[in-house]
Amino acid sequence: MAEAADIQGTAPAPVRRRWLRRAIVMLTGTPVLAALVYAPAPAAQATENAASAAAAVDVQLDALTPSAPVKGDTLTISGTVTNNSRETITEAHVGLRVGPVLSDRDAIGDAAEQTGYRSSSDPVEIDGAFAAKLSALPAKNSQPFTLKVPVDKLGLDKDGVYQIGISVSGESESRPTEQVLGIQRTVLPWQPEAAAKRAQLSYVWPLISRVHLTAETGSDELQTPVFEDDNLADELRPGGRLEQMVSLGKDLPITWVIDPDLLYTVDAMTKGYRIRVPGGKPVPGKNKAVAEHWLSALETAVQGKKVVALPFADPDLASLAHRGKDVSGTLGQLRPATDKAKQAVETVLHVTPSTDFSWPVDGAIDPSIVNVATSAGAHNVLTRSDSFQENAGLGHVPSAARPIGAGATAVVADARLSTAFEGDMLNAGNSVLAVQQFLAQSLVLNQQGTDEQRSFVVAPQRMPSSSQVQTMAAALRGLQPGRWSQPQDLEAAAAAKPDPGAATQVPGAGQYPEGLRKQELPLSAFEKIRTTQNTLDHFKVILSAPDRVEIPFGNTTNREMSASWRGRPEEAALYRDGVQQYLIGLTEQVQLVPKSDATLSGHSATIPVTIQNSLVQDVRGLVLRLKSANPTRLMFGEAGEAEKEVNVQAEHSQTLKFNANATASGPVEVTAQLYTRDGVPYGKERRFTVEATEITPTVMLVIAGGVLLLVVAGIKMYASRKRVAARAAAEESTQQSDETPDTGPQSTSGSGTGETVDR
Repeated sequence: MAEAADIQGTAPAPVRRRWLRRAIVMLTGTPVLAALVYAPAPAAQATENAASAAAAVDVQLDALTPSAPVKGDTLTISGTVTNNSRETITEAHVGLRVGPVLSDRDAIGDAAEQTGYRSSSDPVEIDGAFAAKLSALPAKNSQPFTLKVPVDKLGLDKDGVYQIGISVSGESESRPTEQVLGIQRTVLPWQPEAAAKRAQLSYVWPLISRVHLTAETGSDELQTPVFEDDNLADELRPGGRLEQMVSLGKDLPITWVIDPDLLYTVDAMTKGYRIRVPGGKPVPGKNKAVAEHWLSALETAVQGKKVVALPFADPDLASLAHRGKDVSGTLGQLRPATDKAKQAVETVLHVTPSTDFSWPVDGAIDPSIVNVATSAGAHNVLTRSDSFQENAGLGHVPSAARPIGAGATAVVADARLSTAFEGDMLNAGNSVLAVQQFLAQSLVLNQQGTDEQRSFVVAPQRMPSSSQVQTMAAALRGLQPGRWSQPQDLEAAAAAKPDPGAATQVPGAGQYPEGLRKQELPLSAFEKIRTTQNTLDHFKVILSAPDRVEIPFGNTTNREMSASWRGRPEEAALYRDGVQQYLIGLTEQVQLVPKSDATLSGHSATIPVTIQNSLVQDVRGLVLRLKSANPTRLMFGEAGEAEKEVNVQAEHSQTLKFNANATASGPVEVTAQLYTRDGVPYGKERRFTVEATEITPTVMLVIAGGVLLLVVAGIKMYASRKRVAARAAAEESTQQSDETPDTGPQSTSGSGTGETVDR
């Protein structure tokens, strides 16, 4: 029992728990002893009472500075106490308790999870002179506090991580003697001097957002982009998530890991953009200046820093590996996405990025994911230690770089450091605790027993919130003195000498987390993407400027595969449907104009067919083909059908005329269809009926005879009218002669005139 008391009083919490579990197993073999073990002892009952009392007051830390003190510092802790009980607390104060050095990473994690005061294990308060007195605290009320304690009063001895507790003690009507009413634990890293061997730490700083751009570019010559909404502006403006990433990241030792689609999207905003409105036409965006300011700040921030460009639109590598690979053409999108990534970063930020890294969601990998990740040209796969399991018994965490064959390297980020800031960091207490845990874990990593300098990588969540970004920055500032770590860029970490004892076996497919698998893009998503791509391929071949659709839709295809759709399956499906519908709408702007039925009289005639082009660019490379359903009655050409090449100017129409030959009367159905040059049907076919009428030789003779009779009758009528006119003229001349006197010789002239009229 003396040994038990010694273990209980001095050993770390995990050791005490293990000893108690062993004791229970041994004692439960005897009924009497088992009863003694499970019966609450007076001391245990007192502890339970104290723990119950501890729930009366909640202690929240608002600030702890410095987060990693050195000799001569004064530790300042501020926070708030809240009385959750129904009684007023009096004679209360806040005190500081410093525990022993925590032995390993598990002990540090356990310290953060402990709740309630334990009189048997929690250390006593340090000198009461440093306690913070509280006035009477009514029920359901809060009160701030501040502790200021010189570091040399903390009793810190050897380098390491110490557990500290901030406790509230006081009295109430039902508890008239002083008791501990609440406690908040955290950890304090202590290494006042620089270590002889310091770990190298690479921190990934991700600039990634969800998909904002649609495939729409409007009908104007400038191809003004259309956004799903204007939410990106909220992330870019002061205080926004992405603004915080840039303004804080510029002064930190980090590696920028950027989705080039974000740069492309923000750059599009700077040139003018529109916002989609449900049920109406897109309206102009109003945050051009916000986008310009953010891009300018980012360009300044990345100068002289390492920049890693992910494949364009940050494709979901696991979804591609597990489902997309079964759809032809899908994996072929990765290489162009990598090429576009480099070009986008160079164009927008004027720096040359590395494109040699891929980053599966949460760093979870299996052999198929590695194969897909490296197929785009990346040799380094950024994974995480909770996926890439370590060899048992190694005794320390090895460097991040692990050769996994075929010239590829798994860069294994530390899971505890990488997930340190995933909680609600908007709560100041959570933020303080997260920073202390991060610093403590990084110190213990460096203290692990090996003489080799090691490289560690931190890969946090892809899209941290503003408060998470601020907490990350606070933790990195705590490391900047460099007493146990020094910054290193991600490329250097990937190229570091691997630990010979480290695991190099990629986890099997069965070890991929089921929760992540359920979030993957379904097979139907990749089938829809393939359908859209096929539609695009058939459309662009008829365009005089195919890049006007090839570029925006090619980028949109990458966006449809983005990892940002995880957890949003309905939104992802709507986005894919919208892309396909918009593309089909564009293709339908080149179409055959509907044609009414026609009548063909005679053996031959021409039939006009009109093609309408409502696009803002010329169309070429189409063929219009007319086909008769009954070539024995109505023929085009020699085989019942004919075709002509189509070239239509932008926003114009063109009418083509086809010679038709009828061999018999009656209705005949005619089909008009556009085709691309390679014979693929384009658009909807148009059907109309031609009524053919046969004309016989007898009918032609009758018609000719009728025409001849009409001509003869016309001649006779003309001659008759001429004679009548001549007689009338002669009579008029005679009358004039009778009335005129005889003038001799002039009568010859009159006779001549009369002869002329008669003639």
